[in-house]
Amino acid sequence: MTQEKTFPALAVDGVVIKENEILLVRRKNEPYKGKFALPGGFVEYGEKTEDAVTREVFEETGCRTRVKKLLGVYSDPTRDPRGHTVSIVYLLEPVGGEVKAGSDASDATFVNIGDLPPLAFDHGKIVSDVLGF
Repeated sequence: MTQEKTFPALAVDGVVIKENEILLVRRKNEPYKGKFALPGGFVEYGEKTEDAVTREVFEETGCRTRVKKLLGVYSDPTRDPRGHTVSIVYLLEPVGGEVKAGSDASDATFVNIGDLPPLAFDHGKIVSDVLGF
């Protein structure tokens, strides 16, 4: 019997920090509906991850960004209840647009770093790694 191979999904997450605030979205859909998360999503076939993260952040928040640097890769097979998802996380610089909820978000807002709500997925760990908590 041959077992069919499946592969992890590839996602991106964007960390946008402005002064002492970080850009978060409130999830419109499951999993974690109603919870705050970093803006991000899945990479489309043929798309560079750098393009995917700026596209996803714009679609979810209305914020236009540019990649400053790669922050890390998060690959714990249990990080997403939908299945094994590897996320490439980038630090982004805001360069325009108006922050407003978009495609998969019911809200988009900058939140004071000292007053962060519990975050969906492993985004609390990502933010902690970025900020050095």
